[in-house]
Amino acid sequence: MGFFDSLGDLISDGIDAVIENPIKSIAVVAATVATGGAALAAAPAIGAAASAAGLGVAAGSLSGAAASSAGLAALGGGSLAAGGAGMAGGTAVVAATGAATGAVTSGAVIAATKKKSD
Repeated sequence: MGFFDSLGDLISDGIDAVIENPIKSIAVVAATVATGGAALAAAPAIGAAASAAGLGVAAGSLSGAAASSAGLAALGGGSLAAGGAGMAGGTAVVAATGAATGAVTSGAVIAATKKKSD
């Protein structure tokens, strides 16, 4: 069984799960969007915390917007000039991590409640 067969089976199983449980599927999507949005809104603060924690070239020596920018750039793999994705990449990393956290958490809660009700 090849990679694409396994991927096709996974997608098919996912579609079946959505069809069988539309309300729970909506709950997972809503939690994913909510946590991703919250992480996106908090990205500047997370960037500043990352800078204060020691990420980036001038880690710990910056404050305010400079710390936020430096931290987000560090999370994005470095500045654009250095070949990284810069602040936009760092913001994307923060938002994606928040969304993934929401999806995994809500999926786990739904899976746990499904086992109890079956």
